[in-house]
Amino acid sequence: MDTLKFVTAGQPICNGSAGYEKAFEALQNLKLDGLELEFVHGVRMTPANQKVVKEVSKSKNMVLTAHGPYYINLNSKEEDKIEASVKRVLDTARMGQQLGAYSVTYHAAFYMGMPPDVVYQKVAKSMEEICSVLDEEKIDIWVRPETTGKPTQWGNLEEIVKLSKDFKQVLPCVDFSHLHARTNGLYNTYDEFCAVFETIGKEIGAYALENFHAHIAGIEYGEKGEKKHLMLKESDMNYKDLMKAFKKFDIKGVVVCESPVMEDDAVLLKEYYQSL
Repeated sequence: MDTLKFVTAGQPICNGSAGYEKAFEALQNLKLDGLELEFVHGVRMTPANQKVVKEVSKSKNMVLTAHGPYYINLNSKEEDKIEASVKRVLDTARMGQQLGAYSVTYHAAFYMGMPPDVVYQKVAKSMEEICSVLDEEKIDIWVRPETTGKPTQWGNLEEIVKLSKDFKQVLPCVDFSHLHARTNGLYNTYDEFCAVFETIGKEIGAYALENFHAHIAGIEYGEKGEKKHLMLKESDMNYKDLMKAFKKFDIKGVVVCESPVMEDDAVLLKEYYQSL
């Protein structure tokens, strides 16, 4: 990726039910750079929509990412649920590749009351299977476990970084709002944001900062972590210092805005970033 792109999580709200072609027009008018395809309830898209998404995003030079289904738990106590989860990650990657997406992300697992190191081994075992199949099928797309918003969910920064070091096709999706929420208020200063980039650059390598995938939104949280997304200005999310940290480290890749009216906050983030 040659620059930092700002995209919406799904079709912009202002598009209503007008469909993908109009969605890309709306994004272009807003001077945004693309969208994340939300396969959160299953990896399904009609052939007609696939054609539109692939052709229009390419003709307008828009970037695509994809978010896998919510029903993924690579640490399920039931083997058939792990198999179904592996398939959902693979299906997201297959669809992403087919549509020309830059990367795909998903929430990997829950701790289920188990020790973190045991959970890591189970997630890594599934990841090995996923990467092996992608290799066989010649699917060359970044597969990114996302930092999660609740302490009950597997996926703090250290765990995501370790998995990225262990598998060449894996890089982090850093959801800064989730980091902030799962720690009940940390990860919200310029120095903390810089430390995230320093850790990723040092542990994984400079290429991870040149192929970044981030999620940002306003967020409401408590002791149990994430409650719900908010607009940035209605939350305590320190987006200005976050954009300054993005600028300082010259991060390249995609910032996906997940606020309730995501296009408004995506424009806010992009304009502030460009003003620096």
